[in-house]
Amino acid sequence: MEMGLGVRERMAKRAAKELRSGMIVNLGIGIPSMVPDYLPEGVRVIFQSENGILGMGESPKKGEEDANLCNAGGYPVTVIKGASYSDSATAFAMIRKGLIDVTMLGALQVSEKGDLANWMIPGRRVPGIGGAMELAQKAKKVVVVMNHVNKHGEPKIVKACTLPLTARKCVHLIITDMAVMEVTTEGLLLTEIMEPYDLNDVLQCTAAPLMISKSLKRV
Repeated sequence: MEMGLGVRERMAKRAAKELRSGMIVNLGIGIPSMVPDYLPEGVRVIFQSENGILGMGESPKKGEEDANLCNAGGYPVTVIKGASYSDSATAFAMIRKGLIDVTMLGALQVSEKGDLANWMIPGRRVPGIGGAMELAQKAKKVVVVMNHVNKHGEPKIVKACTLPLTARKCVHLIITDMAVMEVTTEGLLLTEIMEPYDLNDVLQCTAAPLMISKSLKRV
């Protein structure tokens, strides 16, 4: 386990390793919004937010927040040199046009086929689906960053989603507090296991079949 980092921070740091210089990246609410704080040295990407920011930077230091500068979730952000602003219609046009290289989203469930459910639980009030549907359908790569199980200890990686879908067959990579899995045409491929968990832990907490990579790593 990386010293000094909590579980959420470790997940954000692992997610940041998927980014390459020159990418345009959209970040969802929660753990994905922490990714700019853990970009590998030398990697320069442009973070986009559907509320109209192109060029978000690291999280502001406590006491240095700008009340007029926030991401789509309403959390304070900074901007990099050269950042630009637009209305939401233009920001969504960027997404629908397919100009987003990677989107990183949270999820309630992901199926073995890469179906995504991340916008509502029936019976609970929600503000709306937001930009999740457009991002899941139009981003070139969809990375889900989430806890492996829900607050009841139930697997969030399942054979088939039981919650309302955001989009079908859209997820490419799943990063959790326990493991990293690729979504392939043959099913889910387990490529990394996070310390202090082992293979048995991951299998017990996953409700979908897993293929084990020949180069499986513990990180």
